[in-house]
Amino acid sequence: MTQRKMAEGKGRSNLQNLFRTERVPSDNQIRNLLDPLEPGRLSPVFARSLQELEAMGTLDEFRNEAGHLLVACDGTQTVSSQKVHCEQCSTRALANKETHYCHAAILPVIVKAGESRVIALEPEFITPQDGHEKQDCERAAIQRWVKRHGEALAKRNCILLGDDLYACQPICALFLEVGFDFILVCKADSHEMLSQQVEFLSKNGLVQEFSTRKWSGRFYRLSQYRFVNHVPLRGGEEALAVNWCEITITREDTGQRLYKNSFITNLALQADNVALIVQDGRARWKSENETNNVLKTKGYHLEHNFGHGQAYLANFLVTLNLLAFLFHTVLDLLDEQYSTLRKHIVTRIDFFNDLRALLRYMLFDDWNHLMRFMLIQLEIIPDT
Repeated sequence: MTQRKMAEGKGRSNLQNLFRTERVPSDNQIRNLLDPLEPGRLSPVFARSLQELEAMGTLDEFRNEAGHLLVACDGTQTVSSQKVHCEQCSTRALANKETHYCHAAILPVIVKAGESRVIALEPEFITPQDGHEKQDCERAAIQRWVKRHGEALAKRNCILLGDDLYACQPICALFLEVGFDFILVCKADSHEMLSQQVEFLSKNGLVQEFSTRKWSGRFYRLSQYRFVNHVPLRGGEEALAVNWCEITITREDTGQRLYKNSFITNLALQADNVALIVQDGRARWKSENETNNVLKTKGYHLEHNFGHGQAYLANFLVTLNLLAFLFHTVLDLLDEQYSTLRKHIVTRIDFFNDLRALLRYMLFDDWNHLMRFMLIQLEIIPDT
């Protein structure tokens, strides 16, 4: 409505100038046009963005010390309702006998330990074809994603990171078949056979151990590592052999445990690489902190229902949201004007609010005009 009024008053609108539209469509028209479109139609945009980062050499800056790209995968709910739904919705029966409708997706991102930015990859939506159990749904979705994108990513020397849900033989075997290395969280209570084997080997002195000591600024952290190679992921003669490691971090002065986790990987473990592999494994949390949390609480409103539709609209709009998130990262990495502005307008919400206000009241010729105006008004560059 605002852009339509601007077009009526000024003869043009920011929607037309910045996005090159011929006319200003209504919200309902946009929804009606997008509803029949499958999200997969946007696949080339994700691929092109990754190619651009690769061509500029920026993608290499996300590689770990061994030259790998870390791809963290995690499932999250996008939109939900007890009333609005479509054929793409997953369903769950509630205690009050009502039906809960929702959309969910796996949101893979390229991460790096110590780097706050992540590079979003194409999502995989969890759909009713997967069944109604969460684990079955997410496991089926990650396997579809790997089969669809594995060839293109594996040649880039990727390690897949994931939680305990993915640490099962069918998924690990698929990772290896496609050409992915993996580092996955492995909980003892869900991997009984593996845990028993590690305990047996430990009692016989076959599990290697070492520790490191590091000053945190207030106290010393003791990191105790344990690792062993070639243990069965599950029972049975055809069990996949994996390599297992564990880290326990405690405060030296009080003995308080600060962190404990264990991982499985196909990468051979040695005393000189375990700490780095654990560090990479822990980077999986960036899929929750720097991705899901940002998308839901920092101005993208991923869980908001912008339009549900009857076919693909909800998932298509989520994909557009993820593309916006990706573009903002690409601009921050490659565009000097954008990255300079973001250093001065630190929070995403403040930056988005500034853009929204400027585009509501002022007409700009193009994005460069808008960026320069902001830089000048904030006195970051001179008005020349």
